[in-house]
Amino acid sequence: MRILFLGDIVGRDARKTVLSKIEYFKQKFKTDIIIVNIENAAGGRGVTPKIADQFFNSGVDVLTTGNHVWDQREIFSYISTSKYLLRPINMPDGSPGLGKTEIEFENGNKVLIINCIANLFMPDNESVFKSIEKLLLNVKLGEDYNAIFIDLHGEATSEKTAFANYFDGKVSVIIGTHTHVPTADARILPNGTAYQTDVGMCGNYDSVIGMDKKAAIDRFFSKKSYLTVAEGEITICGVLIEINDFTGKSNNIKPIRMGGTLTPTEEN
Repeated sequence: MRILFLGDIVGRDARKTVLSKIEYFKQKFKTDIIIVNIENAAGGRGVTPKIADQFFNSGVDVLTTGNHVWDQREIFSYISTSKYLLRPINMPDGSPGLGKTEIEFENGNKVLIINCIANLFMPDNESVFKSIEKLLLNVKLGEDYNAIFIDLHGEATSEKTAFANYFDGKVSVIIGTHTHVPTADARILPNGTAYQTDVGMCGNYDSVIGMDKKAAIDRFFSKKSYLTVAEGEITICGVLIEINDFTGKSNNIKPIRMGGTLTPTEEN
């Protein structure tokens, strides 16, 4: 099984660039599932129903989010009825929407996709360790599901790495999001879980994590400037994971970088 995951979509230019490449990625990488973190798609702040529909209509299977999920007011009613637009599962009880979803293939293979948010330097939510441990208590990788994928939206490298090592072998994939900078540690952990601390963003890297440089720098002096998404050439950042359908363990993880200013792994 092949899962392609694309990191945080930041703004309009990134949306357009990624949407134009979805079908290309499907054909090139022979993907079974495409998951996209859409956390910053609406001007860098959340997602709207229109944007979510654009990604679903392009062929994306599941959309994940993070701490900005509620930034657009109209998303509340949309996410309440959506099976495949996720919000972090460890948000407070009563939060609209789902934190996990399943995809079942015609051959009977089942994949569980989980969206969660870390705790260090992030808004208050239930412990991500306890929440996922409870969820997986009666779930057996390779038996109940052929693959289990986790988008861990968090700030601290230490927390994400600890989380990955704790759940190594219990899930197929743990990919970090939120910091907008791809890390160089993509690897298969000792018990078969594919891991990367942060996949990076799909956005303009000639910026301050996707925001206009001048406005971002000014905030360190006066804190009065309004952050806007940086315009310019887009780098698509993602990761391709190959998973053994029988064991649920990952066989390979490959970072994807295309376009823009970062060293590419793929031709544009």
